[in-house]
Amino acid sequence: VFTLTDGDAAVEDMPELSDGDDDADEDEEQWQWMEEDNQPVTCLFCDRLLSSVPATLQHCTAEHQVNLVDVIRKHTLDDYGYIKMINFIRSTKCDASCLTGLPDAPLPWESEDFLRPVLQDDPLLQTGRAQAAEERARRSEEALSRAMDDLHKLKLLAQGLVLNTETSRSGNLGAVAELREDEDEAYFSSYGHYGIHEEMLKDKVRTESYRDFMYRNPEVFRDKVVLDVGCGTGILSMFAARAGAKKVIAVDQSEIIYQAMDIVRSNQLEDKITLIKGRIEDINLPVEKVDIIISEWMGYFLLFESMLDSVLHARDLYLADGGSVYPDLCNISLAAVGDTQKHQDRIAFWDDVYGFNMACMKKAVVPEAVVEVVKGDTLISEPTVIQTIDCNRVCLSELEFASDFCLKITNTTECTVSNKHIYVMFSTGPQVTKTHWKQTVFLLERPISVQAGEDLKGKITVRKNKKDPRSLLVTFDLRDKKLTYSLQ
Repeated sequence: VFTLTDGDAAVEDMPELSDGDDDADEDEEQWQWMEEDNQPVTCLFCDRLLSSVPATLQHCTAEHQVNLVDVIRKHTLDDYGYIKMINFIRSTKCDASCLTGLPDAPLPWESEDFLRPVLQDDPLLQTGRAQAAEERARRSEEALSRAMDDLHKLKLLAQGLVLNTETSRSGNLGAVAELREDEDEAYFSSYGHYGIHEEMLKDKVRTESYRDFMYRNPEVFRDKVVLDVGCGTGILSMFAARAGAKKVIAVDQSEIIYQAMDIVRSNQLEDKITLIKGRIEDINLPVEKVDIIISEWMGYFLLFESMLDSVLHARDLYLADGGSVYPDLCNISLAAVGDTQKHQDRIAFWDDVYGFNMACMKKAVVPEAVVEVVKGDTLISEPTVIQTIDCNRVCLSELEFASDFCLKITNTTECTVSNKHIYVMFSTGPQVTKTHWKQTVFLLERPISVQAGEDLKGKITVRKNKKDPRSLLVTFDLRDKKLTYSLQ
């Protein structure tokens, strides 16, 4: 049995990762990067002779209000930059105040002339070179430690993404809007890489359907304010702008939005398209209402990823009276598949693995839905629609549903972008042009025998995984058996 759409992974209980800016205790440690020594040192800004390098630096801070460590860190000075700074100060006899408020570049000591020591055997130079390298090594070690800590947290997170097999429904819908930004970070990170956007853009069925709808219906978009939820590279926003929209607001939380900004500028559309980084649930738009919401929110099995939640949030908050969401209508359909070879490769395989019985593995294999391209000639029933979603009217609670079905034994998930003028639709079924959504297959541990003309009746229940609201649990009641599959 199958259905389909577009998508990627999501995540629950996202741990708080380090932000790479851990400066705790630096004030206490700022002098420790200079080794203790007993060499007398002349102050950089007066004639006083100090007992050691640390004593000199402390004197500069206390008496001249210049923290040299902060200057080094602010301008990320390397060995040569540090040497040139010391020699610059000694050769020019500049006042300490000249080091405050320096621009990021150019620095006054950039000339190679300042590599020549002003004082022979200057302890500040002898100690500073080694300690500047030590400081860089310390920072590298800290960065590596933070990265390893983040990796460990992500590993624990992955281990925690277990199948929620609870069959009882709770009052909590597990709405995406309830996720904290850090809990949702992995989902948006998956869309930060160009690869997934390249795959979607190259899906001509998907991309050209949106383009054709907007270009063939310019009166729908002319002089309208359009919101693009999850804009990615900005392709839909640019289609809308070219179709005549007065203003387009494009929103995306993933890092790809920075490329989208460059793309919009490269196509001279920055006067029409405003890009905003953030989750639609967390940001404020620069307008009170929009006339149209466009989005390519569809995931595998249509609802995987729960991005429709975000579109509905935007609809309820920002869509003006008389406005519309596109696509406006979507169908999820089921069909029976008769593919003996697939069953042999995926399920029966475990009965005899090099002479060993590994049938117990089926308990792990069967409950996972498979996203792949289904051969059209393996369909053995007519398709039946199990759910129709009207994006202008559907409620969040209706995205979890149960539906009785009857498969006539003898193509497909459909999304439409339509209006009263020109109707545009595309199908993601196995008997039409392949799309990046492929199809979603629910494998049975034991095949069901059917005859031509027979009605295969059952019930399907679709609900969010409460532990991960971007993933789905799909349960079939079929021939007195209850089968639950995860899509994650």
